[in-house]
Amino acid sequence: MSQSLKIGITCYPSLGGSGVVATELGKLLAEKGHQVHFIAHSIPFRLGTTFQKNIFYHEVEVSDYYVFRYPPYDLSLATKMAQVAKMQQLDILHVHYAVPHAVCAFLAKQMVGSQLKVVTTLHGTDITVLAQDESLKDLIRLAINESDGVTAVSNDLIRETREVLDISRDIDLTYNFVDKRVYYPRDTSALRGDFAKPEEKILMHISNFRPVKRVSDVVDIFAKVNEKVPSKLLFVGEGPELPKIQCKINELGLQDKVHFLGKQDEIAQVISLADVLLLPSAKESFGLVALEAMACGVPTVGSQAGGIPELVIHGETGFLAPIGDVDQMAKYAIRLLSDEDLARRVSEACLNRACVDFCDKLITKQYEEIYYRVLGREVPKLDPVWR
Repeated sequence: MSQSLKIGITCYPSLGGSGVVATELGKLLAEKGHQVHFIAHSIPFRLGTTFQKNIFYHEVEVSDYYVFRYPPYDLSLATKMAQVAKMQQLDILHVHYAVPHAVCAFLAKQMVGSQLKVVTTLHGTDITVLAQDESLKDLIRLAINESDGVTAVSNDLIRETREVLDISRDIDLTYNFVDKRVYYPRDTSALRGDFAKPEEKILMHISNFRPVKRVSDVVDIFAKVNEKVPSKLLFVGEGPELPKIQCKINELGLQDKVHFLGKQDEIAQVISLADVLLLPSAKESFGLVALEAMACGVPTVGSQAGGIPELVIHGETGFLAPIGDVDQMAKYAIRLLSDEDLARRVSEACLNRACVDFCDKLITKQYEEIYYRVLGREVPKLDPVWR
C-alpha cells in the first residue's frame, strides 16, 4: 500500500489483555504493509518466534551498573525507543499503558525530536489503579497530556480518566477487537467428553485470578447453578487467588465438578467448550475475554462493571447484574442453560455483534486514521483486499 508507516509498539509482553490487543494490532498493521517494530523486554507472547513480514522485535536490555539500587528499566526502555526511532526512522510510537510506557515515549521524543509522534492507549489499570495513587497522578497526567494522540478501550474508561485526572484533552474511543480468522466457534465434540457428560452444561471463567476478578463469586454462582442444572465448571488461567479458590471448592464439596486448566494459548478452542462464560469482576475497563467468548458464540453472564455493559448487551448477547449479586447471576445462567431457544438466539447475536461492532479490520482502520491525523497526513484509501 502507499503511504505505509513505520510504527513502534510497546506493551507488556506477558499475559494480559493489553498485550494481546497490542500484539494483534501490530500483526494486522504489518499485513496492511506498515512496518511494525515491537520494543519490549521480551517477545510478546502472542507474537511468536517465527519470521513475519514487516514485523521486527527490539529487546530492551537493562543495565546492572552497581550504582543503581534497582535496574532502571524505564530509562533503558526510553533509550531503546529513541535508538529504534532514529535507526528505523519511525513515524509513530504507539504505547499501551501510560505508566511507564507513555512516560518513556515522552522521554524518547525529547531525544529524537518532535517529528516522532506518540499515541497512548489506556487499557484500565493505569487509570483505575495507578492513578488512584496521589504520588503518581501528576506523572500519569503528564504522560497523557504530552501524547500526540490518546485512545481508550471504553467510554467508561474515558469518563474515569477525565474524573480522576482532570483531563480535558480529546481521547479517542477505540474498542478492543478480535481477529475473526482466529476467534470463531470451534468443533469441540471430541474434547467435550473429557470434561462433562452429554447431559451436563459447561460454565467457564478465564482470568489472572486477581481479587478484582471476584473469582470467589464464580464459585458461588456455579454452586447455585449446579443445584438446578447438571454442570461442570472450567477455570482457565493462574494467579494469586487460585489457592484460596481451590480451598473453597473443597469446602463446598465441588471438587469433582471443577476442572483447572491453567494457562492456555488456544483460547478460541477452549472457550468454544463453554455454554456460558462467567465474568463477575469488580472492575473491568473492557472485558476482552467476554469479546473472545462472544466471537465464539458463547454468551457472558457477568457484572455491570466498567466497560462490560458497552460490550455485553443485557438480554441480547448475555446477562448482567450488579457487582456481587451472585443470586441474580446464577438465575441468568440457569435461564440460559435451561432454554435451548434462548441460548441459540443469544449465541447468534453474539456472533453477529462480534463480527460487526468489534471487527478487527474496523478497529485497525480507526487506529490508522489516528496515526495519520497526528502526523498531519491525509488518510490513504483502503486497499481493495482489505475492504
